[in-house]
Amino acid sequence: MLRPYKAVSAVVFTTKDETSELDLMARIKIEFPETGLFTTEIKIRISDINYGGHLGHDAVLSIAHEARMRFLASLGYSEMDVEGAAIIMNDAAVVYRSEAVYGEVLRVDVGAADAHRKGCDLLYRISATDGREVALVKTGIMFFDYASRRPVSAPLRALEQFGLVTE
Repeated sequence: MLRPYKAVSAVVFTTKDETSELDLMARIKIEFPETGLFTTEIKIRISDINYGGHLGHDAVLSIAHEARMRFLASLGYSEMDVEGAAIIMNDAAVVYRSEAVYGEVLRVDVGAADAHRKGCDLLYRISATDGREVALVKTGIMFFDYASRRPVSAPLRALEQFGLVTE
C-alpha cells in the first residue's frame, strides 16, 4: 500500500492596505518529511554564483540533481536504471529561504513523497553548515522506458527503497 503524504501545496496569503481591499499572493509550500532517506554535502562552485553574488536559481536545481544522482547511486541505481526503468523529471518547485555564497558547503537531505502509479516526488532540504535553511526543492519524477518512449509503472521495489510503501 502506498504511504500517503502530500509534500507540496499552494498557500494563499492575504493582506489589506489602503490602495485595495484585498491583495492575493500565492506561494508554494514544500514540506520535507520528518525523516530523510539520504544526506550529502556539496560545495558551492564559482559557476553556481549569479551576478548578485549569491547562489543562482539555476544552480539550486543543479545541486538537487547532483544530490539525486548520489542518492540513487547509494541504492545501486542510476537515472537510466531504477529497477529496469529510467526516470525523467516532469516538474520542479523551489522555495528559497536564505542566501548562500561561493565556497560554502551545503548539506542536502533527500526524501520522497506523493507516490503514484507512474512516479513520485523527490524532496531536497538544502542547508548551510551553520544550520540555516537555504532552499527546499521538489522534483516530480516519472519512470520511463526510453525504448518505447513511454512512461511505465513505478517499480514497487524502488518505491519501497524510497520509503513510500507500507505493508
